[in-house]
Amino acid sequence: MQKNKTATIILGGGCFWCTQAIFQNLKGVKSVTAGYAGGEWQRPDYASVATGTTGHAEVIKINYNPNQISTKDLLKIFFYAHDPTQKDGQGADLGPQYRSIILYTTNDQKNIALSLLKPDFVTQIKPLIKFSKAEAVHQNYYQNNLTKPYCQLVISPKLLKLKKKYAKFTV
Repeated sequence: MQKNKTATIILGGGCFWCTQAIFQNLKGVKSVTAGYAGGEWQRPDYASVATGTTGHAEVIKINYNPNQISTKDLLKIFFYAHDPTQKDGQGADLGPQYRSIILYTTNDQKNIALSLLKPDFVTQIKPLIKFSKAEAVHQNYYQNNLTKPYCQLVISPKLLKLKKKYAKFTV
């Protein structure tokens, strides 16, 4: 295997501010970009996706080195970091734009995702058709807004929980 190989997977598990912060804290993850995917709308943006009518979900595009963190470990962390049993939402974030979704780029990713599904999971598993990068204000939201209540009350506790459970993967 190539030492610096990079793979890409798209994940949605609620607000992309949370998921981006979680996956940016993992060893082997090269980049995490907030965006929209999973729908038909040609030019999604935050306002249109927030209506819940575009078919798109708030997602993150993860570029990672599978020699440093496996797809299976990434997906285990994904399922731990959100509630894959909640349909069309995560906590107080409600609507299909916050659904649990995995958009795979390889058949191997698809097979790994399917193998990790439990009977009560509502996570969609679909091939990636198109990813649209979210507006600049949504990129690195947590790092740029540490003092905002949402970051302190929602994202920070999730990061602490992740670091306890998956310490060997966190930076």
